[in-house]
Parts: sequence; C-alpha cells; structure tokens
Amino acid sequence: MIEADGLRRRFGATVALAGLDLRVPPGSVCGLLGANGAGKTTAVRILTTLLRADAGRARVAGFDVGRQPDRVRARIGLVGQHAAVDEVLSGRQNLVLFGRLHHLDAARARRVAAGLLDRFGLAEAADRPAGTYSGGMRRRLDLAAGLVHDPPVLFLDEPTTGLDPRARAEVWDYVRELSAAGTTVLLTTQYLEEADQLADRLAVVAAGRVVAAGTPDELKAALRGDRVDVALARAADLDAAARVAGAAAGAAAAVDAATLRVSVPVQDRVGALAAILPALADAGIAATDVVLRRPTLDEVFLRLTGAERGEVAA
Repeated sequence: MIEADGLRRRFGATVALAGLDLRVPPGSVCGLLGANGAGKTTAVRILTTLLRADAGRARVAGFDVGRQPDRVRARIGLVGQHAAVDEVLSGRQNLVLFGRLHHLDAARARRVAAGLLDRFGLAEAADRPAGTYSGGMRRRLDLAAGLVHDPPVLFLDEPTTGLDPRARAEVWDYVRELSAAGTTVLLTTQYLEEADQLADRLAVVAAGRVVAAGTPDELKAALRGDRVDVALARAADLDAAARVAGAAAGAAAAVDAATLRVSVPVQDRVGALAAILPALADAGIAATDVVLRRPTLDEVFLRLTGAERGEVAA
C-alpha cells in the first residue's frame, strides 16, 4: 500500500532524505523509527503529497505521489504531530466540517460524524467546544477527523507525543482496531515501547535512509544479543555460578554482585537454558530466578542508528 524508492530531499545544505526506500504491506502497521532529524516527518510529508521529493518515486494506495496527488489524497488520512481540530467548534462540528471538506453531502457528513464520535468514545462530549477537551480526547477527535472519508491508508506522525500514559494507551487501542479492520497504518514515533506494541513491521531511519527493516522480533534477533540471566540465593555462589554457567553455555559469564545475578550471552537460547540449569543444580548452586532475555528495541535502535557513539543525524 505504500512504496518508496530512493526518496531524496534537501533543505538548503541540509540533507533530510538521502535515498529512502520503504515497503508497507496492506492492512499492516509499520513503525518508522528514528531520532530527531532522521527524516521521518519529511518522508511522511512527501508520502502525503505535502512536499515534493527532489528525486526518487513513491506510490500510495496504487497511485503515484508526484503525478497523481489528488488520487492519493482521496485515499489517505493524516494525523500530524499537533491536533488539527478547531477548538471553537464542537467535536461534532469539527467532524462534519472535515466530512464536507472531503465532499460528503451534509446528511452523510452528519451520519459519519455521529458514528465516529460514538466509536471514539466522544458521544457525550460531542456538542462541547473542542477547546474544553482533554489532551487525550482532542487526540481521539483528531484521529476521527482523519477517518471521516474511510481511507485505506492512515499516516500517524508521532500521534501520542505529550499524552499521559492512559491517553496513550487509548490511542494504541484505536490503532489496533483500525489495523484489525484492514486499514494500513504508517506510524512515526520516538517511543520505542509504542513501536514494539503496535507495529507489525519496523523501519529504522538514520541520516535520511532506512538502515534496517523487519518485524520487531527479527530486528532483535539480528542484534545477536540473547542472554540467560540467573538470580542466585547466595552471594557466595556468584563466582562459581559464573564458571558453571559459562562452561555450560560456552561463553564468558558476567557477574552483577549488587543484584546477585550471573548473565551469559547465548546463541542457542533454548539449548543453553536447558544446559545451564542442570549444571547449576549439579554444582549445588541455588537459583531463585532465571530469565531468557532478548535485546530490547531500545538496544536495537541505539545500535542501528549509532546513537551510542553520538552519530545520529542532526
């Protein structure tokens, strides 16, 4: 539903996109991850026809973004970083207005608005000015406004920035519902937990390019940082446990005396776990907890973007 090949864009001497490639299958949620200045929002602006690329091509919902912008606009919804609702108008009036802008007749615009207000839990506040809404309610209204014409593709540019945890969770629930109903969603976010929770696939952007793409599990597995962490009952067993666990896994184990933990890097996760536990028991070492840990998405992001070394694009 979304294809981009070699997108490039400069702003004066600043390179925002340096050959970005992207594929988003129908009905999926794709998370576009990157540090500030990586090129995420520029990519969204090009894909939604708000900005022209200097080079490259893109298609959304089967139409060329550069040559057929009107057809693209008719098939997409966009929820930007800042709420686009009119705070003087009521929630209902906002949605009717957006419906009319999308060429719905007045009666249909009212019906669609009523349905969306109910769907997003705003029916009771429908006739209050949007300026009286909480941040979460305003964001839900913004989402509803992006859906008045039932677009097959929805772009969400950092949709939960500034929301409290409860409001963020509500937005997550609505995104899941949209995806389950068949809407293709491209989500940009700086919240890695959000990407891990929502995205079927991730594309990590650094210096204007996609540097890695895949499912969250695929990206974590590619980092090759699986570990077995063993919590011990006695501090006196730490050194012995490190030797035993390391020998069983075929790798050097690390010791954390503060938490009474031994950590071993592993390649065969299940096999190593099956070897370490009996070896510890045979050595008379009591474990209170064992965790098989994959790299976090934070670790993947830092490794891929070079943020550990201060190499993130400005």
